[in-house]
Amino acid sequence: MTRARTNANVTAAVGRNMIINGAMNVAQRSASVTGLGASTTGYHTVDRFALESSSSNAGVLTMTQTADGPNGISANCTKLDCTTADTSIASAEYLLFRQRFEGQNIQRFGKGVAGAKQTTVSFYVKASAAFTFGCELRDHDNGRQITKLFDVTTAWNRIELTFPADVDDGSSPFADDNALSLDVAFWLHAGATYTGAALNTAAWADTVTNKRAAGIDSFFSNTANNFFITGVQMEIGPVATEFEQEEISVTLDKCQRYFERILTLDAYGFFGSGTAYDADTATVGVIYKTKRAEPTLAFSATSHFTVQHGSTNMDPAQFSGIQYGLDRALVDANGSGGLTTGLAIILISKNTTSAYIDVKAEI
Repeated sequence: MTRARTNANVTAAVGRNMIINGAMNVAQRSASVTGLGASTTGYHTVDRFALESSSSNAGVLTMTQTADGPNGISANCTKLDCTTADTSIASAEYLLFRQRFEGQNIQRFGKGVAGAKQTTVSFYVKASAAFTFGCELRDHDNGRQITKLFDVTTAWNRIELTFPADVDDGSSPFADDNALSLDVAFWLHAGATYTGAALNTAAWADTVTNKRAAGIDSFFSNTANNFFITGVQMEIGPVATEFEQEEISVTLDKCQRYFERILTLDAYGFFGSGTAYDADTATVGVIYKTKRAEPTLAFSATSHFTVQHGSTNMDPAQFSGIQYGLDRALVDANGSGGLTTGLAIILISKNTTSAYIDVKAEI
């Protein structure tokens, strides 16, 4: 006989964690990227977690997917390593580590109306020394936010932060669509523009910029600084439940809704098929997982690909005329002739395993 769960505030055991890739197990782009400093906002290593950095940052870091997670939670974590310090912080500087959410994936908040629910964010964190940082929930649909501080030590600790419900006046629910509605952001560095007034920590409120990060330390204070995080979870209710373990195949599928790297382990691997439009152009169909929105495609390098046409090959000089769908695209590979109009072609890698196509639909 099994015992029923008795905590009415705890949501279903499967799917309660709204964070994607909280165990930091998927890193399609790279395991490590160096030289991340001013204006390096974007996704670099672990999927769904981005850095957001101001153009005025003097600090520089290396971001790595590292096999140093807490036992029983995850083998992996994200490590940030300060490589250039910034001890003279300009007012507009900031560094955030964050994940963004579609509105339709967070309707369980019930935000902005009667019956809105509390939300708990939990995560495992450590650093090279003692620090205080901030965790912010930011509503992009309605310009509202709330931040709570947390302390970091040199040992792995689980931080549990419960955020109040935002009933507001009934006018600020999350939009029920595939666009950006919410950030969960970890504030690691900020100037006076973001720290100049008392922190907005007790309740959701209309965003006031200088109340977003007051009281935090600076990750860029010393080149000895490291920051490690994993086991990130966001769930409904006032209780931080056990970190939800998820099969890697499920996590990868979730990540590939936003970003997918199509690659091959074969030096002459297949990427798509189509027909010769004329002697100089092959129209190629590329298939990928269904994306959040119409994506963009980026090719590793034109020199990594060739169009095979029977016994003839045409090396593309450029890819153009791309027409996107949610799960497929048409791409024109333009070269220097040799194709026969109307006959079948395939796009393959040209004697390299470095060829890839990035399909991007990030928020």
